[in-house]
Amino acid sequence: MALILIVDDSPTEVHVMTNALEHGGFDVAVAMDGEQAIEMAKELKPGLIFMDVVMPGMNGFQATRILSRDPVTCDIPVVMVTTKGQETDKIWGMRQGAADYLVKPVKADDLVAKATSMLSV
Repeated sequence: MALILIVDDSPTEVHVMTNALEHGGFDVAVAMDGEQAIEMAKELKPGLIFMDVVMPGMNGFQATRILSRDPVTCDIPVVMVTTKGQETDKIWGMRQGAADYLVKPVKADDLVAKATSMLSV
């Protein structure tokens, strides 16, 4: 099954997302910030990345921009999963290279459905 990288600094969010995705049949790896996400994406080559925006250090917008412009990681779809739900946030996320944008809280079924649809493209 495809590996999904969850990037989020909230242990609660990580726990909820990991449980949902593992129950959906996916393998999961976790990064706690943008810098770690970039390193892990290059090393693990996940099939999909769920990226939070608000994190210490490098935020999710910055990390997504770097991942989408790096030849090693540019083919990995990044889905922003964040509380930042304004239309301008969504537009900015997509401009940074995100493939899609989900606003927290995200239901477990919706997360698994998004992962399934993104990985079957």
